[in-house]
Amino acid sequence: MNLRLVLCGLAAIALGIALIVWPSKGYNPADDSALQDVVAASSRAAELEALMAETPVEQQQEMAFLLKNMPDFDREAMDLSLLKENVEYAHMVREKYQWAKQLPEDVYLYDVLPYHVVDEVRDSWRKELYELFAPAVDTCSTMYDALCAVNANIPRLTGVDYNTKREKTNQSPRESMRQGMASCTGLAILLVDAYRAVGIPARFAGTASWHDNRGNHSWTEVWLDGEWRVTEYYFPSKLDHLWFMPDASKAKEDDRTYAIYATRFGKADDWFPMVWADGDVEGRSVEELPQIVGAVNVTKHYQDLAYEQYTRHLEAGTHTFIKIAGYKKAGKKEHSEDRVAMGVDVFCGTEQMGGGLTAGPLRDMNDMFSVLVEKNRSYELRYYDAAGELQRIAVDLGEEPVTVDIYLEK
Repeated sequence: MNLRLVLCGLAAIALGIALIVWPSKGYNPADDSALQDVVAASSRAAELEALMAETPVEQQQEMAFLLKNMPDFDREAMDLSLLKENVEYAHMVREKYQWAKQLPEDVYLYDVLPYHVVDEVRDSWRKELYELFAPAVDTCSTMYDALCAVNANIPRLTGVDYNTKREKTNQSPRESMRQGMASCTGLAILLVDAYRAVGIPARFAGTASWHDNRGNHSWTEVWLDGEWRVTEYYFPSKLDHLWFMPDASKAKEDDRTYAIYATRFGKADDWFPMVWADGDVEGRSVEELPQIVGAVNVTKHYQDLAYEQYTRHLEAGTHTFIKIAGYKKAGKKEHSEDRVAMGVDVFCGTEQMGGGLTAGPLRDMNDMFSVLVEKNRSYELRYYDAAGELQRIAVDLGEEPVTVDIYLEK
């Protein structure tokens, strides 16, 4: 036998034994000075130390990340069993799904692992949502297929639909599922957590108010192929093509009331304006809102998306406008005082194409609410009249723009 081969074989065996006896050094909580600092500063330091000691070695770095970056009030008061379950299932899902395994470390830590979205009640959701959605994504081979499966099935699997009669705005997944309803904020929280439960990076996005002051709106972003993409609870036909894009084009990056933000777990350079947390104080400035959820100002991204979507269609000649005017009473539309600001939504089948307020009495008579839609298709306008009854108007659009009048009273 060749002596060189023998020696090489012995060397390989020796190296293998050395690696077993002296394993390469991994994460050690004792060497994490930032972790030691936050634990030492806590009034429940002994509990946090016990939590780290009980956490499996392979999950300790994830647990430490949460402890170091979570809000102080959560570190001092949160049920630690929720953290244990959160880390356990997040780690398991990362090992299970190929798309989760391939995530950059920072994306996983900041946009899959976190146990909360905004200021909702901290309750157990990850295990329950994983068990609901795993059957829907287990056969998926890509992250895109998985996010489509989550979006397509979430109303059916959770039993939650949009309804302003919900108990509160910032509902946790469990609160929304108990009631079977949520407003846009609750739906966005639920969708973010459903994505995260199966290893899809997601974050909460929204604005404190649209340009016309008709109120806030919340939605969801997903991280796909290195980019943040826009989606919503009721699945749009394409990512980034949401009904509110015309409104987003008018957002103001340097005005917190009208800017668009996406949440960021832990400490951040900016903060998310949670208008539902204003305590119903009339006239309260957005700058007076609680500054407890980190955020990134993403207004420019939405302005760019909207510009590309709408300008390109107009130049191609494939789209035109449905213009909508709202009046108090049928037959009376000669004077500005006859007009009224009414909420109206535009649908094509089950997909919402746009929505907003018609121009009120103080606006120019030529100023109309407009939605850019594809030519030669059928649409439906939906609005509520003075009696609270839902009204529907069919619009068969051809090549040219059309103007539709809607009335608060017949």
